[in-house]
Amino acid sequence: MLNAHRWLEEIHRLPLRDTVRVMNVCGGHERSITLAGLRGALPTQVELIPGPGCPVCICPERDLYQAIQIALSEPVTLVAFGDMLRVPVNVPRRETRTLEQARSRGADVRPIASPSEAVTIARTERERDVVFFAAGFETTMAPVAAMIEQGLPPNLSVLMSGRLTWPAVAMLLDAGAAFDALVAPGHVATIMGPEQWDFVVERHHLPAAVAGFTPDSLVAAIYSVLRQKLEGKIFLDNCYPEVVRAGGNATARAMLARSFKIVDAEWRGVGVIPKSGFGLRRQYSHIDARLRFADHVDESRKRIGEMPQGCECASVVLGRIYPDQCRIFGTACTPRNPVGPCMVSDEGACRIWWSAGRRPTAA
Repeated sequence: MLNAHRWLEEIHRLPLRDTVRVMNVCGGHERSITLAGLRGALPTQVELIPGPGCPVCICPERDLYQAIQIALSEPVTLVAFGDMLRVPVNVPRRETRTLEQARSRGADVRPIASPSEAVTIARTERERDVVFFAAGFETTMAPVAAMIEQGLPPNLSVLMSGRLTWPAVAMLLDAGAAFDALVAPGHVATIMGPEQWDFVVERHHLPAAVAGFTPDSLVAAIYSVLRQKLEGKIFLDNCYPEVVRAGGNATARAMLARSFKIVDAEWRGVGVIPKSGFGLRRQYSHIDARLRFADHVDESRKRIGEMPQGCECASVVLGRIYPDQCRIFGTACTPRNPVGPCMVSDEGACRIWWSAGRRPTAA
């Protein structure tokens, strides 16, 4: 396989005349693209668009609000993946806006890096209820499913906020999204199989390629979709063959199917996307924190659950604007004081662009 420099040479030899807009779905892809400076290395006709692949960015406010209220009001330990602790909800500043603030106000909120840590905490502190706020995409939900199948300690429950990646892209394409090709996430394809992205080619007739996270794999995928576009030979290419196989990981997929049902789900700032969420199956209702702590569900959060005032994260995750086109990027909204979720997560496009040195243009 050629390295990134050779792939870039091949791309610059392509007879590109018109602009080709390529969406890279995954936040990990966006981080690699931005930190490697790939946008500046590509021909000016190639436009790379960050997509909706940041689970922290799209986690619905209703779920965040319930997690905060459980942590504040119940004698529990609430654990969540680290980035989730800093995501704000739309309440007045005098109220508790994040899980991190809930912790500073006395709630027992702890960041974890893997589901196994939630199990360890529950087993270590048997006299205390533990709630695992589980947000993420397919690659995160697979180990959550494994954790559930292995059996949870009786004091551990799960507040589910898992999502599938492909329905958001399908929604964008069905709505007439203005991009010409797709770079699909390799880690999701490793679990679910590359076939999950066949609809991009078959239904929308757009070039697509699955990519890993190195510049070599990413630039190979970009070359593939550009060449497909030029030659009119549209197919789904696998540019991450070392780990992505047809059918994906059969064991992980089976665990996902046994633990979860697929449900219509809300994406923050976007709305409800059909069949885009993971929900616990009925036999696991006894570990469902959403049911156990139903008193802390605020249905009005569906209506309130847009991005904060002035924040344009929804337009960023939908590929409508670049991060630095948001009115508050780098001014009112910075990693130290994030207004919107895209500035919180390491997979959020705004945080990535800021970390790479992108700053707002002076007026």
